[in-house]
Amino acid sequence: MIVLKILVVGANGQIGKHLVKQIQDSGEHMARAMIRKQEQAQYFKDLGAETVVVDLEDEIEEITNAAEGVDAVVFTAGSGPNTGKDKTLMVDLDGAVKTIEATKAAGVKRFVMVSSFDTSRGAIQAASASFAPYVVAKHYADQWLRSTDLDYTIVHPGLLTNQPGTGQVDAATKIERGEIPREDVAGVIYGCLEDNTTIGKEFQIVAGKSEIKQALYKL
Repeated sequence: MIVLKILVVGANGQIGKHLVKQIQDSGEHMARAMIRKQEQAQYFKDLGAETVVVDLEDEIEEITNAAEGVDAVVFTAGSGPNTGKDKTLMVDLDGAVKTIEATKAAGVKRFVMVSSFDTSRGAIQAASASFAPYVVAKHYADQWLRSTDLDYTIVHPGLLTNQPGTGQVDAATKIERGEIPREDVAGVIYGCLEDNTTIGKEFQIVAGKSEIKQALYKL
């Protein structure tokens, strides 16, 4: 029996792919991968996951349709480091806000946001000229989510790497900046979906020494 059906927005990204695989490998939950292009679908079909083709620059109604019938939505989309300020605005801010609104419209309560490590006003002021627009977008997307009545969790990962995950992290409201494998970020998201004590919380994560479940339990 499937316990949770989870819409992964940004599924074709590196964290998204890890997350969909972890969900499908669990044997308990089911992923619905939201992708931009039909040619991206085969990876997810091979895992047994559902796919839905929607661009984050589409209308809210399209995203709402993608979220119909799921139990949770994960936003792990990002414009990427090589796009301009326009894509950062359209994906990391407007795309996130539209996904939040679509989640509400679809009657889904659980929402997990993958944000940036520090989205405070201080982080915006300290960011380089090229990185500041990304932090601004994440700052306001996070703020929008906090203002809703969704059962949200906001995850702030450190510097992302493609090293194999270890299953061990450090997590806290404020933590020293460090690296974390994308696979472990996906593991933390998965852990949040299974642990309702993370609802209403936001925290930073880096590679560490605590098993993911234990790190989340101590928050």
